[in-house]
Amino acid sequence: MTDSSAKLRIGLATVPNAPTVDERLDTLDRILAEAAAQQVAIVCFPEAYIPGLRGFDFPVPPKDQARQEAALERIRQSAATHGVAAIVGIEWDTELGAHNAAVVVNRDGSVQGFQTKNQLPLEEAPYYVPDGKRQLFEIDGVPFGITICHEGWRYPEATRWAAKRGAKIVFHPQLTGSDTSGPTLTRWGDPDNPYYENAMRMRSIENTIYFASVNYAFAYPESATSVIGPEGDLLTYFPYGESGLLVCDLDLAAATGLIASRYDPGLYPE
Repeated sequence: MTDSSAKLRIGLATVPNAPTVDERLDTLDRILAEAAAQQVAIVCFPEAYIPGLRGFDFPVPPKDQARQEAALERIRQSAATHGVAAIVGIEWDTELGAHNAAVVVNRDGSVQGFQTKNQLPLEEAPYYVPDGKRQLFEIDGVPFGITICHEGWRYPEATRWAAKRGAKIVFHPQLTGSDTSGPTLTRWGDPDNPYYENAMRMRSIENTIYFASVNYAFAYPESATSVIGPEGDLLTYFPYGESGLLVCDLDLAAATGLIASRYDPGLYPE
């Protein structure tokens, strides 16, 4: 059980959508070094960070599982070197096919597990398959879940699954925006913005947990990397169009999971 007085310092990496895997891994190592200097426990990177998300308006290296495995080894080495855990969006092959997944790497470089993006949007169906599995993870004894982009925006059940099982926070690696065109956002949560930032608030307040959403540093982002408190309050966000590490201290006692725990599926018969 988590100490009710405990805090957790998290980091969200708002990073460029770089064209090569090596550039992305170099950035990851630099971000983890910066996180270690700030005593961050865990850093989350955006969706499909290695090698990039397929089906959008930017080039992505061809599929290559051997390259992905080598990249994971570098991620493990970086985590172990800096003593910081990492959640990294990664393309990963299994016997089912290619997954849009997130890998959780512990402070010592060991792999805790993978969470696959299961509720895929139509435009990603040609590139990825679900695996139908969900799991809880933990960092320093604090349970957390992961929901990836579309399933966090459109399918609140993915966040509630983790909250009902004790997650204090759900991390949300995502990609919304472009480096070539799009809206120019100036105010967080503005009603004229795309709906994404207000969806973040709902995922928290629906469950009384923290929700941490991390986007790329696009020239035209459609949402900001943000941390939302258990009552739906915006705690902090990273400025639009900039890159860097967003750091936030979480008061774990506030993440009671109350609303998630009160959900009664028996009240909604099929």
